[in-house]
Amino acid sequence: MDLTTAVTISVSVLLAVGGYVATYAYNLKLAQRKDRLDRVNAQLSDFYGPLLALVSAGESSFDAFRQKHRPDKPWIFGRGETPTEQKSATWRLWMVEVFMPLNVAIVDVITKHADLLDESDMPKPLLDACSHVAAYRAVIKQWEQGDFSELTSVINFPSPDLFLFASEGFTRLKGEQQRLLGQKVAPSVAGTAGLM
Repeated sequence: MDLTTAVTISVSVLLAVGGYVATYAYNLKLAQRKDRLDRVNAQLSDFYGPLLALVSAGESSFDAFRQKHRPDKPWIFGRGETPTEQKSATWRLWMVEVFMPLNVAIVDVITKHADLLDESDMPKPLLDACSHVAAYRAVIKQWEQGDFSELTSVINFPSPDLFLFASEGFTRLKGEQQRLLGQKVAPSVAGTAGLM
């Protein structure tokens, strides 16, 4: 074999190996991008999207209740205030039929899809929401037994913090989703919604 043939074969082999390596690297990058897009899609559809929708619905419902039944107060029951039986009954009805189902759905999203969190620890607003609902179960059980001495949970619902967590996560992931899809990233809309 002469030098020209050896060089030609060597160049051909190097080009083939280089082409294979380049193709492998490109396919690996595409697969990683697809895996990341799949995870972002799951985070949006199974965790942050439902969480934001439920928290927003809860805030809207609570604001509507407060505007109708307590327009002059930023709270439902003040310290030292003894609500009338009618106010107490109205609160219990809304709590059992409107707020608690929304809150339970929020806890379901948190407990069933916590694997979709990016954080290494469970964020405090999520823990507080779960604690609030767990403590309210005891209050509602008392109501079912005719004891209306307690009207609220011993743990407040973390509405502003939970809304902020959900909206920031949703907005961040929506931007990443658009970037992964090669789309222009739209300005944030979720961050402009009002807090309770």
